[in-house]
Amino acid sequence: MTAPLGALEVLTRNGRSVGVRRVTRETSIEIALDLDGAGTAAIATGIGFYDHLLGSLAHHGLFDLAIAASGDLEVDEHHTVEDVALVLGAAFAEALGDRAGIRRFGESSVPMDESIATAVIDIGGRPYAVVELPFVGERAGAMPLRLVEHALESFARTSGATLHLRGQGRQDHHLAEAAFKALGRALRVACEPDPRRKGVASTKGALG
Repeated sequence: MTAPLGALEVLTRNGRSVGVRRVTRETSIEIALDLDGAGTAAIATGIGFYDHLLGSLAHHGLFDLAIAASGDLEVDEHHTVEDVALVLGAAFAEALGDRAGIRRFGESSVPMDESIATAVIDIGGRPYAVVELPFVGERAGAMPLRLVEHALESFARTSGATLHLRGQGRQDHHLAEAAFKALGRALRVACEPDPRRKGVASTKGALG
């Protein structure tokens, strides 16, 4: 099932909308998430390109998402990127609750010029990630591209999702953005209530 995240504090809960906070010696992160939103985003992680990717995820997933993060960027970007992804995944897990009545599975392919990415997700409580995004360079803006895969794996771990995300392209910005848009759209489908579903979407009667 979902991996527990130490030091996570649930600030608010209203249906499928939550506010969470996590403070460590390396980062301080507060996130508000509404699964049934309109795609509005207010993201401030201190890493501009990361803000852009997370904003794209929210916009195309139709999640309302606010993230306020500060971290030890004087060391490097790793802790901030990782911890934001961990807390975001935990926020999804909290907002989904027992996951009864949701579609559970989602898939989306998104092109962006010469790049394309496909995300297939099972939000059923089994954390696993396979990410294949062959970036050419080392950075996009201030974000090391090696951290994109790590962020996606971290999100899958605490959200309780099995994620397969693959893409190809020649322009790193386009490939990363297509990946996060595809993830947002796949998540939107997986998290949606299924009006025909009673209980959890599992033949064994339990998730995980």
